[in-house]
Amino acid sequence: MTRKSLMAALIAAAFTATGAQAQTEIHWWHSMGGALGDKLNELANKFNASQTAYKVVPSYKGSYPESMTNAIAAYRAGNAPHILQVFEVGTATMMAGKGAVVPVYKLMKDADEPFDPKAYIGPVSGYYSDSKGNMLSFPFNSSTVVFYINKDAYKKAGLDPEKAPKTWKEFIAAAEKLKAAGQSCVYTSGWPSWMHIENFSAWHNVPIGTKENGMGGLDTEFKVNSPLHVRHIAMLGDMAKKGLFTYAGRTNQAEAKFSSGECAMLTSSTGAQANIRRMAKFQWSVNFIPYHDDVKGAPQNSIIGGASLWVMGGKTNNAYKGVAKFFAFLSKPEIQMEWHTGTGYVPITNAAYELTRKSGFYDKNPGADIAVKQLTNKPATANSKGLRFGNFVQGREVIEEEMENVFSGKKDAQKAMDDAVRRGNDILRKFQAANK
Repeated sequence: MTRKSLMAALIAAAFTATGAQAQTEIHWWHSMGGALGDKLNELANKFNASQTAYKVVPSYKGSYPESMTNAIAAYRAGNAPHILQVFEVGTATMMAGKGAVVPVYKLMKDADEPFDPKAYIGPVSGYYSDSKGNMLSFPFNSSTVVFYINKDAYKKAGLDPEKAPKTWKEFIAAAEKLKAAGQSCVYTSGWPSWMHIENFSAWHNVPIGTKENGMGGLDTEFKVNSPLHVRHIAMLGDMAKKGLFTYAGRTNQAEAKFSSGECAMLTSSTGAQANIRRMAKFQWSVNFIPYHDDVKGAPQNSIIGGASLWVMGGKTNNAYKGVAKFFAFLSKPEIQMEWHTGTGYVPITNAAYELTRKSGFYDKNPGADIAVKQLTNKPATANSKGLRFGNFVQGREVIEEEMENVFSGKKDAQKAMDDAVRRGNDILRKFQAANK
């Protein structure tokens, strides 16, 4: 190499290094593994390729509770990420962290990025907004519980694979036929509290707690020991005893049991579809969750789950501009459509839903729009617009522990749900006292 060419190479390298240093990194902690993690990384890479000023760096930090705990500890130590993915039950806890988070509406306004809360699907934006309609976190992987069936298993049992059960009576009749046909695992459920307490309550228009499920104030109390709740949990306990319900765990463990073909029916997140598409060797369908047909007004509407993105405090203005640009990128209809069609999560904006519909995706993939239809089945009521309980990560664990006591035969449903309310209310009172 000549001296002239060597100098040119060194100068080029210097400019490259300077460019790399000028690029601001945006650290994003998340809880998505498998096919979902792959899709998340694709979004980050696409944003990074769309501009040169910022680089989003995603990092998997374990389960939702684990990543939330780690981020709070990191914030106290002064090295929190810029963006934290928090599951929906952590909303009230994050809201209480004044100074630790930057509200999304303020972030977008300060960065002068376009942001209209009305552009988002109502049940989604409402969940993450304060009483004045200000969005506090950015909706990302919004989901709801849906009902999956293995159509091949239905055929084998002599059931019509095109007619999934609509009511719990029909569900049990189908379950008995599946078991009689030799199906070892008939039914399982991911996120049991989210499905059988939180969405169950909204679907039947009964309260989970007072004060509009906690949205109306911190002085709320749980109401999950109502006659309807007790009856439903008792039904599940009876199904477990008869071998019609297989308990798989508190999070999404049940989804693998369905996608492998082990279990014939599943209630779990719409977000399970990415892995089911990847793993299932059978025909399957997505359907509305069952309801008790003797409950007046049922079915009502389901509520969202999944997670939103919270912006952590203590960062530079330049970094916040990068976060705002990334959120604006994620809101684009074509990006939302890509995420929605690739994962099964709900398209968070009305424009993305309309774009997906016009693309013909729903015609080619029947059931892919079930989540949006279920969320908007009827106008939301005080019982079905969502929930906001303080320290509900722990509250949900208490409810799940008591449900497990019923499934294992250790307690009857009335005793278990009474205990869930008593223990859950203790958690609510501690949160209320700490956030006066």
